Amino acid sequence: MTSQEADTKADIKTAEDRDETISLMEPLLIGASSRHRAALTDLALELAQKSAGFRRSLPESLLASLADLVRSMNCYYSNLIEGHDTHPIDIERALKNDYSNDPKKRDLQLEAKAHITVQQWIDKGGLEGCALTADSVREIHRRFCELVPDDLLWIEDPTTKKRVKVIPGELRDHDVKVGNHVAISPGALPRFLQRFEEGYTRLGKTDAILVAAATHHRLLWIHPFLDGNGRVARLISHATLLEALDTGAVWSIARGLARNEQAYKGTLPPAI
Repeated sequence: MTSQEADTKADIKTAEDRDETISLMEPLLIGASSRHRAALTDLALELAQKSAGFRRSLPESLLASLADLVRSMNCYYSNLIEGHDTHPIDIERALKNDYSNDPKKRDLQLEAKAHITVQQWIDKGGLEGCALTADSVREIHRRFCELVPDDLLWIEDPTTKKRVKVIPGELRDHDVKVGNHVAISPGALPRFLQRFEEGYTRLGKTDAILVAAATHHRLLWIHPFLDGNGRVARLISHATLLEALDTGAVWSIARGLARNEQAYKGTLPPAI
């Protein structure tokens, strides 16, 4: 995690609620009347069948070791999206507590290990089937940020040059601008996260698969934290499909997002 100065601009202001209406992030679901609904449902069914078939094709003795490998892969590709090219060998070294003498490389190794630790917690049922609650969003952020070096928990306002620390699990209390997207006011975050939770929990498996991309987009649109939102969103998406598709943690969308990074980032906020 870095200051992401080109993408994230913290406008240092007092926390306030500008009374934005939660309808700003509607619609949350793909309605039954949508002309795309039938085709997307077919794709969701096909994905579920392929996911189940892939898992059934693997012997149980292989699942755990493959899940470990996929966690390292997810970390590598998620880091690439963040602009961190942490070599897989360095990631494996970090898992063995073998760190570089170069402070910057060591920090990135610790960041990678933090990502893998949090995903392992998710894969072992840490969210207890509640991936899309406001508490889960904050818990993932808290667990990740508590494990990364302090140097990676600071962002800098490009105008005032004031440094602001990212507090693990705490919602931002400043305005932010991400590219051309001005996120909702900090005081409005609890309201929007409550609507996020109400809209996306208690869905059936088909709808959970269908809205995985929407939940990813809406969470980044809300932008609940000063930094780390992209990584949290990708971990949430991993957790969502882990539950909805019973993937066994042996595949994930992280690699696909990184391989099509330009298209991925092009669909993120401000478009709604």
